[in-house]
Amino acid sequence: MARLKIDFGIDLGTTNSAIAVMENGKTKVFKNEVNGETTPSSVTVTKKGFQVGVKSFAQFPVDKRRAFNKPDFQSNIFTEFKRTMGNAVQHTTLKGNLSSEDLSAEVLKTLKSYVKEEDVKSAIITIPAAFEMNQISATKKAAELAGIEYVELVQEPYAAAIAYGVQSSNKNGYWLVFDFGGGTFDSALVKVSDGIIKVIDTEGDNFLGGKNLDEAIVDEIFIPYLKENFSIDFIISNSEKFNAFKEMWKPLAEDAKNQLSYKDEYSILTNLYDEYGEDDEGEEFEIDLTITREQLKKVITPFIQKAIDYCNVLLKRNNKNGQSLDELILVGGPTLSPVVREMLETQIKKPNTSVDPMTVVAEGAAIYASTINNPVENVDIDTSKVQLHIDYDSMVVGESTFITIKTKDEDRIVFAEIAREDEAFKSEKVEVNSIGEVIELHLKSEERNVFSILIYDEKGNKLECEPYNFSISEGTDVGKTVLPHTVCIEVIDKVSRKKILKPLKGLEKGKTLAATGVFNDLKNKKQIRPGMDDFIDIPIYQGEPFTKAVLNNHVSTIRITGNELPSLLAENSIANLTIEIDRSNIMTGKVNFIDIDFEMPFEVIANDSKLTEAWLKEQVEETEDNIDNLDSNRKEEFKEKLNKVKNIFETKKTESGRLEARSELQKLAKEVEQIEIQNEWPKLEETLKEEFYKLEEVNNDLGNDKTTRTVNQFRSQLEEVIKAKDAKLGNILLEEINSFFVQLTLIYQLIGFVRQHNDNFGSYNWKDSSRARTLLNKGLQIIGENPDVEELHPMVISIIDCLVDEDKPTDIFEG
Repeated sequence: MARLKIDFGIDLGTTNSAIAVMENGKTKVFKNEVNGETTPSSVTVTKKGFQVGVKSFAQFPVDKRRAFNKPDFQSNIFTEFKRTMGNAVQHTTLKGNLSSEDLSAEVLKTLKSYVKEEDVKSAIITIPAAFEMNQISATKKAAELAGIEYVELVQEPYAAAIAYGVQSSNKNGYWLVFDFGGGTFDSALVKVSDGIIKVIDTEGDNFLGGKNLDEAIVDEIFIPYLKENFSIDFIISNSEKFNAFKEMWKPLAEDAKNQLSYKDEYSILTNLYDEYGEDDEGEEFEIDLTITREQLKKVITPFIQKAIDYCNVLLKRNNKNGQSLDELILVGGPTLSPVVREMLETQIKKPNTSVDPMTVVAEGAAIYASTINNPVENVDIDTSKVQLHIDYDSMVVGESTFITIKTKDEDRIVFAEIAREDEAFKSEKVEVNSIGEVIELHLKSEERNVFSILIYDEKGNKLECEPYNFSISEGTDVGKTVLPHTVCIEVIDKVSRKKILKPLKGLEKGKTLAATGVFNDLKNKKQIRPGMDDFIDIPIYQGEPFTKAVLNNHVSTIRITGNELPSLLAENSIANLTIEIDRSNIMTGKVNFIDIDFEMPFEVIANDSKLTEAWLKEQVEETEDNIDNLDSNRKEEFKEKLNKVKNIFETKKTESGRLEARSELQKLAKEVEQIEIQNEWPKLEETLKEEFYKLEEVNNDLGNDKTTRTVNQFRSQLEEVIKAKDAKLGNILLEEINSFFVQLTLIYQLIGFVRQHNDNFGSYNWKDSSRARTLLNKGLQIIGENPDVEELHPMVISIIDCLVDEDKPTDIFEG
């Protein structure tokens, strides 16, 4: 019998992965060939095929040693490729170049193979909350390559909250999920109301995780020890060899980190036959070193503190603190460390340790999967049985719920009743056909309710059917995921004349998915001729509104050409942009061209980003110049942060390293930019006052009761912004005041434009003076007949199109 719900959940991790299923109201984590519930995300590529998981990872330290001892050695073992998902990096293997998606697909195939009874054709796969659109698209591609026909994505901390919520008796309050994984960090603020779970907000870092701790242990403990006991100056002077040298010790560092989660100290004694190579003087490397938990604490504290700082930013942004929280939920192997738990207890709240941090994400994904209808059709249908289609919520809050039941055979009519397993409830017998019938079900509180479907013919004979049972859990509702980043487009700011991001209304960070966003009154700066190669570009970003586009994640650019338009799109024509995002963060949209009554749909296909050293170096230099020119007492702090970025850039000569450097550089550049904006506050304050007083005067002449209420709201907001000297909110308010001013005065601007160009006709340079004269006469006629914007605006656009470029207006009709 085919599954009614998706049921399968997969945690596709940087270091380890897992697969779970929801079976009879309980989660089951599938075990690998060595009886482990998690599988290393490690792939070995051979000429014959792939080896994934435990055996691959066991060979990994050996390959690291070979890479140091033999500079020309090319390892065919790949790990940590999750960090480069969605980027144009290619891994050189014995089977040719493979992308990170290709390697992830092999991990997914291996996880699927642990499910012996059936083929996993649909699944929920988890992703970090901070994943960007290109990484999200890449994850879906990996699933497709692995033969998963239908996939939805859910954020890892949300999945963890679901798993905890199902087994917790605490059905109200605020939870904080602290998800410190192998390669990424996420924090999520979750609100629970009567068992309904909802993510309020998230904060995270795609380049902060257990791998950073391993690197720090090598740098701060192993390298000093080796410097003291061996001659390694030449090795250190050769950056390529030194990188291979450090990589060789990372498996031992990871082992020490894991062991010190359970022990106060851990001794490392290398085996001579392991061949760690020789130092500058030919002495074989051998480590006999004891590391204490206190030493570990000193090394990893800065990274754990960075994660805690993210949590505090998240809490502060939502007017919360540790005392506001009811639970702090731990996710990820590093959270097993007493160091992490002690720091969290001291600074935020004592963590709840009732769930397994290694499998909680996969289990939560499976629970979420059990609430999503399975769209993959079953090909093995038993035609001797009555085939039914049922639709129901598998997790609900309340004493009753409803199920829709219908036959798949259009000509078949049967009678159905539904009985609860404990025999305390049985529905009335109702007639069911292909149109369907709704039946109310009564539930036992805080329990899994199993129901049987009983089918009869018109004579009362019992018939076999598929499906024949289902279950509903009462007490928890998984709710919905939220948007991790604000969706914006790049525009030229009217005040600063800089290219900045402006948000789509409805697609702000934290919005519940699925969601729809709009950006109205876009205007093209040049005409687009039908059938020609003329084009309009709409750059779409995810990131921080009102910041420079280059400091954020470029999702895609929607290009619309004359070949796609049915008629001439005049310069300064109005277009409205709509973008929809589904539960898995997949984007689609449409552009509605008002003046030619044409709507063009599009699909947002995320770019595979490729970072070059030259581009990154240019951005580092630009940020350095901005810091040098900054008037701020934080100048030295910013210089120190920039030095850390440079260190990442110079020492990690990989695509992952460049991505990490870019991520840290973007955060720093945004901080610098905010200081720059704040330094411009006096000028912004003056502009705000001028624009508001201008709006107030216009409203006195043209407004009504409704517009006056809006102006009064602006006055209150203006007073608050000036009091706080908040440049970011000031820019948002200025945009809203200007927009409302245009709405209030547009008809008068249009009338003035027509009259001015009529009165001074001979002063303008016309491309087509005859057509211009005709249009102006018609415009004057419209003005004389009680004009409105809808009628006059297209006329003005056509008049503008008759002007030569240097005479066209550049301010009033801009988008």
